[in-house]
Amino acid sequence: MTTALPPIVPALSAEPARRVHLLRRLLKNPTGVVALAFVTLVALVAIFGKVIAPHNPNLASLNLILAKPSAEHLLGGDSAGRDVLSRLLAATQISMAAALLALVISVALGVSGGLLAGYYKGWTDNTFSWLTSLIMAMPSIVILLAARAVLGPSVWISMAIFGVVLAPAFFRLVYAAVSAVREELYVDAARVSGLSDTRIISRHILSVVRAPIIIQSAMILGIAIAIQSGLEFLGLGDPSVPTWGAMLNDGFQNIFRAPDLMLWPSLAIGLTCIALTLLANAMRDELERASGGKKRRRGKRGAAVEDVTPPEEVIAHEDDARAASRTGEELIRLTDVRVGYDQPDGSVIEVVHSVSLTIRRGEVHGLVGESGSGKTQTAFAVLGLLPVGGRVLGGSIQFEGAELAGANERTYAKVRGLKIAYIPQEPMSNLDPSFTIGSQLMEPLRVNLGMDKAAAKAKALALLARVGIPNPERTFAAYPHEISGGMAQRVLIAGAVSTDPDLLIADEPTTALDVTVQAEVLEVLRDLQAERQMGVLLVTHNFGVVADLCDRVSVMKSGLIVETGPVRALFNSPKHPYTQTLLESILEDGPARKSLSTKEA
Repeated sequence: MTTALPPIVPALSAEPARRVHLLRRLLKNPTGVVALAFVTLVALVAIFGKVIAPHNPNLASLNLILAKPSAEHLLGGDSAGRDVLSRLLAATQISMAAALLALVISVALGVSGGLLAGYYKGWTDNTFSWLTSLIMAMPSIVILLAARAVLGPSVWISMAIFGVVLAPAFFRLVYAAVSAVREELYVDAARVSGLSDTRIISRHILSVVRAPIIIQSAMILGIAIAIQSGLEFLGLGDPSVPTWGAMLNDGFQNIFRAPDLMLWPSLAIGLTCIALTLLANAMRDELERASGGKKRRRGKRGAAVEDVTPPEEVIAHEDDARAASRTGEELIRLTDVRVGYDQPDGSVIEVVHSVSLTIRRGEVHGLVGESGSGKTQTAFAVLGLLPVGGRVLGGSIQFEGAELAGANERTYAKVRGLKIAYIPQEPMSNLDPSFTIGSQLMEPLRVNLGMDKAAAKAKALALLARVGIPNPERTFAAYPHEISGGMAQRVLIAGAVSTDPDLLIADEPTTALDVTVQAEVLEVLRDLQAERQMGVLLVTHNFGVVADLCDRVSVMKSGLIVETGPVRALFNSPKHPYTQTLLESILEDGPARKSLSTKEA
């Protein structure tokens, strides 16, 4: 299932469209246009510099030693009698390529390490953090000097090593961002939807850290250019290879006889670094505007709903056939399930104690109790989504014959999103703000059911219509901030049933909604459950919801189930004092409570 439909991938054509959209916005930014134009010019010079150079950059002539600019040699000659313009064009290629090498290595190591450490935590986090601290503790200039002494004056080797030294800058940036977004509910929603960790990291979490990586890349590229030029300026590079730093060194040695020799490489280094920083800032600004202020995309006027939405009776026909094969057999059985959390001192705090319950196909089982009673922890134990440090300490969770207690991620991947679905209690937090409703609904259909884009879109629109959304096409193209909380909850319900699960876990599905919308959402849930004959575990603290939807109910207190049975029997004759207390606390149709003050006026 799902739940919160994985937000993860917009339709396949969305990314190219987004790039085009970003470029258009960037071209409306004056600073971005100027910076982009200059960076493009530098890139073209780096590619074609040697081709357009008027002379051989390494050809020396006695007549050109410190020669003044002339018609044939526009920038004059250097101390070795080589044409300065030709050498500057050739140096652009080497300097930029070497800096890009350092950037690529630092991005590959830092970003991948930050993503893995921030997402998986545990030993992965400890290993990558230790390596990062080790690299940061080493003085980079000493490493580069030692490498030159051992390996020789190669600009490529120096920049490759410098890329490793720069990797912690990306690691710490990405690690911090991933650690924050990892706890977002829509990441859990994506996992429940059946998406793999690789897909979540590459398509979902990486999109969150995209803008910081872009601005950091510009800074790192500028630093790489400066360091590479600095090493060459100090005379630690290969004198036979033309670079901006080597030209700067030559100009500095002849500063009193030909001061203009320092001007050209200095301008190349300074303007390139400034342009890169300005371009990255402009792109960052446009990316943030695109993510935060997306306008609603509307379909073409007059588009026929029938072209993309199968008739509702087709879905009902499929559901009828599926319901005929469901005989009310046992879906899931929890036996003496215990959940606890490991503590830093080695102890374990147990929060759920020997919980046992059974849910049959077509049955709605309510799990009711006050906040902190262990309801959600029990549901998360079934889903395999306990927070970090939490684990099933004992007992059995048998789902359709498969043991889920203590199961690995591969086992859960076969049931989460396909056979077990989840509806959360905070609809807006479980939808990724970066992607449209449609893309988040289509993703589990394409990943779990193998549908193509057209079929997934058709089913998504049909589901939106089925859950009572009046204009499915409009909602399909909208972003989460453009819909109400009630509509968002309907979207999550549509996503939860999209893969036709056998068991639906609904965790306080109406808590964040007003009374009128609650009634509408409950009606949608009731109708879908009856149509599809799903087993439902309904987590709630509201006895009214239990009475409206449930066949059986279990009452939890302090991690224990204290009473269980058919809803009618439990409501009419509660046995446990805690159940009686909960029922007596309901205000509807009861006598007015006495004043809190017993003093007479």
